[in-house]
Amino acid sequence: MTTPTWDPAQYLRHAGHRARPFIDLLARVPDLPGTPPRIADLGCGPGNVTALLADRWPTAHITGYDNSPEMLARTQPYAGPTAGGGRLDFAHADAATWAPTQTYDLIVSNAALQWVPGHLERFRDWVAALASGGTFAFQIPDNIDAPLHALMRELAASARWKDRLEDVLRHEDSVHEPLVYLDRLARLGCETDVWQTTYEQILTGEDPVLDWVKGTGLRPVLTALADDPDARDAFVSEYRDLLRDAYPTAPYGTVLPFRRLFAVAHKEA
Repeated sequence: MTTPTWDPAQYLRHAGHRARPFIDLLARVPDLPGTPPRIADLGCGPGNVTALLADRWPTAHITGYDNSPEMLARTQPYAGPTAGGGRLDFAHADAATWAPTQTYDLIVSNAALQWVPGHLERFRDWVAALASGGTFAFQIPDNIDAPLHALMRELAASARWKDRLEDVLRHEDSVHEPLVYLDRLARLGCETDVWQTTYEQILTGEDPVLDWVKGTGLRPVLTALADDPDARDAFVSEYRDLLRDAYPTAPYGTVLPFRRLFAVAHKEA
């Protein structure tokens, strides 16, 4: 899998749809034990959803971590003291290797762990870093089998593209079955709740599914072909035509069904 270069402006074009699952996740997180609480957000992106943590826990000291310089540059308007007396900071870190050096009341991750190979193996360290009564919570896209991903992989593996795009994209094992997450977290001693939700997202505009995936799943391809604009545009054009057939437009917009997986693991006090 190619490490993608991120485009925060493209990512934020669908900020409302991308933020909703995080809001739904936070609704299931119990009260935090710390006064004030200490929170880590892994894969914070441009910081817009990290800021929502300060709405829920106004006095918290919150640190958002990301490994993308482009994303971290967009977090700066959110950094500093919060209205409730807490603080919001951002720092560079890779979730694949991030090892907490302090105790947290909440470690949370929004739509990031699917980009982290072997993320299950990181859970032990993260749960160990939770305070007594703390919580580890995350949500991840659980639609790697959906047409927008399957068609992208099939096109990348076709005769025209396979030499340039082989092993660039994520595969089916980038996200595990819900029971795998539940079992791993429960065996670490957590009271664990795992569930799935499919959002029937209505997107508008010209080729809106393509516009959506340009901000996320297509980033590895765009990165791999960045030095050859003609090839990049050709791939995008072929992929666009496939998406138009897979996601037909209705009078009210284009429906993109999007399944997500949620987990809330509570460490007993």
